[in-house]
Amino acid sequence: MLDLPGQPTLDKQTLVGGCVRLPLTVDAERLHAEFAKLPPSVWGSTGGRVGVHRAAEALFLRGYAPAEGNKPIEDRPALDLLLYVRYIIEELIDAQPLRCLLARLPAGAAIPPHVDRAPYFSKSLRVHIPVATHELSWMVCAGQVYLMRAGEVWMLNNSTTHAVWNQHASLPRTHLICDFLPSAALLDLLSRGDRSLGRSMPAVEHHVAQARGEAMMGG
Repeated sequence: MLDLPGQPTLDKQTLVGGCVRLPLTVDAERLHAEFAKLPPSVWGSTGGRVGVHRAAEALFLRGYAPAEGNKPIEDRPALDLLLYVRYIIEELIDAQPLRCLLARLPAGAAIPPHVDRAPYFSKSLRVHIPVATHELSWMVCAGQVYLMRAGEVWMLNNSTTHAVWNQHASLPRTHLICDFLPSAALLDLLSRGDRSLGRSMPAVEHHVAQARGEAMMGG
């Protein structure tokens, strides 16, 4: 099973809870412009991700999809095309980066509620950075709904139930997703983050719950 031998298990319920907006920003225009220059040939697959993640295209920048086994967590060729992304994950966020990917969710698609259960996930901290997004992109985590905007940096507790819905009729939604080993600097950012941004949105919660039912029935 996917693991980080020698690393301690984190109490992510206490550390993170649901989603926390970190007191850190990125240059949204620069990030999006760099992303927009990626050749179309890098897209078109799930990047090896399976199960609930099949609805989204993925491009791994570091490491491989968990379904591919315990492969090395190393830089992938696409990261050489994204110098600002490299700066974000290697310098702006002061912690050891692990697996990193770009995940593009098509218009109208949803990632059903799920929990990332392998030991690897309980020993790492997951950061989400919107790359191409809009006002109808919903993250559901720990019973709350969050809107993550361009330029923001968020931490997600992926060791609890979470889901995504891109409600927009025509626009995809793309996030940079990167796992990090905890560091003093990253934990300090987390301690100063905004934890008050979740809200109850029954229609969104109902929609992702329906997506889970459809996935279980193979629909």
